[in-house]
Amino acid sequence: MTQPITAADLVAEARAKIREIAPRDFHASRGTASLTDAVVIDVREPAEFETGHIPGSINIPRGVLEFQVDAHPAVANVSDPALSHKERPIVVVCRTGGRAALSAVNLQRLGFGDVRSIGGGVVAWGEAGLPLVVR
Repeated sequence: MTQPITAADLVAEARAKIREIAPRDFHASRGTASLTDAVVIDVREPAEFETGHIPGSINIPRGVLEFQVDAHPAVANVSDPALSHKERPIVVVCRTGGRAALSAVNLQRLGFGDVRSIGGGVVAWGEAGLPLVVR
């Protein structure tokens, strides 16, 4: 019989399969060619999102991400119809990084080719003194 694993084990496995980016590195790179049109997806619940989120991020909760990401205008709307929206850079964030890591793995499995996760999540973003939008 297989030993059960913990949520922390799942997150550790996910982190081994994805690219994490530090909050300051992502903030500094937003104007670069590789991340200019990156879509930032916050996978927290709507009430969490309202308490403070990265400027320009969209909220698609973790529980519905795989079902809604392909149809979301911020993800699928690209300037050149010949380009697949699945090649558009996506940066995933949550509160501390666990849900974002799990989400990033699944987005990769769904065929998204350029997925990153913000290490430490919105908590690390705020601790770095970076801007947050509070509604």
